[in-house]
Amino acid sequence: MKRPAARGAAGISRRRFLKMGGGIAGAAALGGVLAGCGGGEESSGGAVEITLGFIPDEAGGLQKILDRFNRENRGEVQVKWRQMPASSAEFFEQMQAELQSGKSTMDVIAGDVVWPAQFAANEYILDLSDRFTAKMQKDYLEGPVQAVQYEGKTYGVPWFTDAGMFYYRTDLLEKSGFSEPPKTWEEMKKMSEKVRAEQGTKFGFAFQGAQDEGGVVDALEHIWNAGGDVLDGDKVIIDSPESAEGLNLRRSLLTDGVAPEASGDYTTQESQASFTNGDVVFMRNWPFVYGLLTDPEISKVKPGQVDIGALPVAGAGDTSFSGLGGWNFMVNAGAEDKIEEIWAFIEFMSAPEQQQTFAVESARLPTLRGLYEDDEVLKELPVARLGREALENTRLRPLSPVYSDMSLEMAEQFNAALKGDVPVDRALADLQTGLQDIADQAP
Repeated sequence: MKRPAARGAAGISRRRFLKMGGGIAGAAALGGVLAGCGGGEESSGGAVEITLGFIPDEAGGLQKILDRFNRENRGEVQVKWRQMPASSAEFFEQMQAELQSGKSTMDVIAGDVVWPAQFAANEYILDLSDRFTAKMQKDYLEGPVQAVQYEGKTYGVPWFTDAGMFYYRTDLLEKSGFSEPPKTWEEMKKMSEKVRAEQGTKFGFAFQGAQDEGGVVDALEHIWNAGGDVLDGDKVIIDSPESAEGLNLRRSLLTDGVAPEASGDYTTQESQASFTNGDVVFMRNWPFVYGLLTDPEISKVKPGQVDIGALPVAGAGDTSFSGLGGWNFMVNAGAEDKIEEIWAFIEFMSAPEQQQTFAVESARLPTLRGLYEDDEVLKELPVARLGREALENTRLRPLSPVYSDMSLEMAEQFNAALKGDVPVDRALADLQTGLQDIADQAP
């Protein structure tokens, strides 16, 4: 089989760029299972057929790349795209059920960063250590590479990345005499109070507090940025003074009136809406928000009024971390007989030319370090430049084969502590016990 050729990225559609949030905000609104397939401009004929599973991509970048691959490998390898549920949780549940049955027709799984350990522990996906080598991994951002590791082996290849980002209104800060963003949460509170008093902004901060995965990542960032953590190997260590400090600070954002009282139910969309409506000074959210600032029908705030910095920390000596998001390529263990063709496809999709196309067309942040020096990517995807600090200081959610169960437990307790339904100390004590019980059941 010939090696798939690489070609340069096509020109960007401005309309598509304005849909920067399509893969996150837009996709979340679609819901349900989209069973359609795409990726071939003609029938595969006698070619080896590969099925790729991934969520909808409204912007169109993925379809363009798949069409390119199929043209260049006509008669030898053809890829079909099976569109999976837009919700990551629904996609995971469906994929897990299929893999467990041993009858899944999915060959390549483009899945969330928290999936590799869960699938690898059950031997649902192939070990790719001999293909995605340590030398190759050096070309990638560190966080995404760590996400495909499990027990010393490599089970995937990073495709695109995501990270929690700290947005702030530069225009409002400058009017109130501030030249840079806050470094700690207490500094943010004081700056918010001054800006609100002088500029009339409704609130100081918007974030994700809902009882969902977004709320889990948000709470974990508060724990990490206070020096706490969840796991040390297989041992749960969440019930610590550092974790308590982080979650108490998070709770104080509501009790001190810095954030809306309804923040306990805010998802990415509610947080984004309050920021783009001009109601808050600071916001924690994902990269998709920046693309929405260019659309006057969505945002009253313009790109020139906004910058992105590192998330605040609890104390001056603490390190700022952002929760890692993004998606990786994994290979169904049942598709081992097609591994050569599958690997050629993954190499093609991971190459700089294709990552650049996906970044420019679908606003997906690349995992290759070199593309953060690429003029076209930086021009058409400004968040790649503005959010560089956050992208280089990401942190993985607990790396565990039972993460999905742990996430449900954390979502409930983090939300209850934020709303004041239970004291932070009680929530952490319950999590210490509950998470350890779950961890002990890992395969």
